[in-house]
Amino acid sequence: MTSQRSGVRREVARVIAVCLLAAGLVGTVPAAAETPTGDGPVVVPVQTTGPADRRFNLVFLGDGYTAAEMPAFRADLERHLNTLWSIEPFASYRSYVNVWAVESPSAESGVDCDPGLDAPARDTALDMGFWGGCNPGSVQRLLTVDGRKAAALADLVPGTKGANRQIVALAHSSTYGGAGGGYATASGGNALSSLITPHEIGHSLGGLQDEYDYYGRGVPGETYSGPEPSSAHHTLLTERQMLDERAKWWRWLGERSEAGGVIGRFEGGLYNTKGVWRPSRHSLMKTLGYAFDQVEREVMVRAISAKVNLVQDHTPNEAPVGADRTVWVDTLHPVGGALSVTWRLDGRMLPTGGARTVDLRRLRLAPGPHTLTATVTDPTPFVRDQAVRASPALTRTVGWTVDPSLTTARDGTPAGFTGHTPTGSPVGARTVVHADTTHPVDRTPVVHWRLDGRPVATGANDRDLDLRSLRMAPGTHTLTARLPGAAETLTWTVDARPATAAYELSEPLRTVRRPGRPVEYVYDGPFTMRLTARDDQEGAVVSQFRVDGDGWYTYYGWPTDADAPFRFTPGGTVIDDLVYGKLGRSRAVPWDDATPDYGTHTVEYRTVDAAGNVSGARGFLVTLNPPGR
Repeated sequence: MTSQRSGVRREVARVIAVCLLAAGLVGTVPAAAETPTGDGPVVVPVQTTGPADRRFNLVFLGDGYTAAEMPAFRADLERHLNTLWSIEPFASYRSYVNVWAVESPSAESGVDCDPGLDAPARDTALDMGFWGGCNPGSVQRLLTVDGRKAAALADLVPGTKGANRQIVALAHSSTYGGAGGGYATASGGNALSSLITPHEIGHSLGGLQDEYDYYGRGVPGETYSGPEPSSAHHTLLTERQMLDERAKWWRWLGERSEAGGVIGRFEGGLYNTKGVWRPSRHSLMKTLGYAFDQVEREVMVRAISAKVNLVQDHTPNEAPVGADRTVWVDTLHPVGGALSVTWRLDGRMLPTGGARTVDLRRLRLAPGPHTLTATVTDPTPFVRDQAVRASPALTRTVGWTVDPSLTTARDGTPAGFTGHTPTGSPVGARTVVHADTTHPVDRTPVVHWRLDGRPVATGANDRDLDLRSLRMAPGTHTLTARLPGAAETLTWTVDARPATAAYELSEPLRTVRRPGRPVEYVYDGPFTMRLTARDDQEGAVVSQFRVDGDGWYTYYGWPTDADAPFRFTPGGTVIDDLVYGKLGRSRAVPWDDATPDYGTHTVEYRTVDAAGNVSGARGFLVTLNPPGR
């Protein structure tokens, strides 16, 4: 009887997922409320932005979570996603992504060889294991999964296949570990684990390579002796050679790195300490906690965009169309910026201002066939390589033959909305909000936007509204979209107030307050910092900090305890042969320069809330005295 009820629940979950996809609904769907009984997997749509066959699908699997521990899987997944959406380019392209969870309870809790090779094997759904699947010749942090079993579970998600999805398997473990390749893996419960996921997706989806200068922890790498790496973010070239040859990251040289410092040439990478160079001193592919730098971010934009089609739908073009009608395209809608649409008639650009619909009647076409095209391009500043910009990932063209001798039958299509930015949760003040409509052949529905009751001008493209252009005052606002003749009015809450953060430090020797300067705390040794965040809206908040203007670093507590404060010391703290918390010039591995940076440092902090708002930086000063002073 239990098996029958569980089977019914699984079928209901499957039907719900199929219906959501078929309807093209958008929004975030909460995880299943019921705990699976352990006799089969359940597919749960976590975030649905469109039909699965038109989206990039992240499929999360859990291993080593028993039926009773399934709430822990959901909590781990939520934490991983909160971090992922705070990192570019995932933040700007979240609307391209569906997220699914396949809840498949394991018979036993945990995964194989965790934490050591002498740990017992567990009976789990995906046979995940540390040490490369319990291989004595591997390394502890290499967390592998049975690819065949992972694919079989992912295949349960309707509409997804290898070409349009990325599998991420989370292990029920607090041990640090993960892997990238055909599938991405990460431990679910480690303090750093939510940062492992974007790193491993960087491998699996973007083909990015590790920028570590070691393979076995605690053992410096060798000197690279191979040819010019195929990796986009490794090179043997000097900066001068990159500029002269227009090679590798020459377009970004000299710019402030998103991961801190300046884009240039930094030795070490591909598990070698010498003989090969990377663009930034640190980035997400070298040190968890920092952002993708511009070079890696460009690669990831292309990788995400290549999983979708910028043109979601268009006027049918299998046969010529008449000149007495409208022609239209529906596009994707990145959260970070609207796509551009350029129309051409017989090769000549039309002055459409980016409109998604062209009324051919206004063109007064001469007799004879004509060629009409619409080119959709992503103008994101995250991409500078024009070959990438012109690739199918970021540019799509659709065309029609127009025959003025044809007469188009009126179809009586009423005005209405067909898709839109989710209305169930607040949108951020930096968001591009969209509303797509039906397409009558004899007219163009016009979307009327209002902010707090006041009309908002949009220009020719009235399907996308970039809220950044409205310069809203801090607070909560109401945004509406209305179509004349349509019964439905769309309403969003706009969250224009970022979350706030507060810090708590361990007891200093003294506190110095001077007019016009941040408060200063004086220490003669290690100290701790705890960051807490508060928001007036629901949703998780990610806190970040930086030292002396370096790259923003995600606050996660402490590597061995997510609930512990971050610890700063003069030389850093070595944990599992990596170094954390060196005040001043950061240090990642034991052989990095450990010279203490005594003196005064600036520590800043900020927040990224669930709506994507990024708070302004606030900070304080810390003075670290040398011994004996």
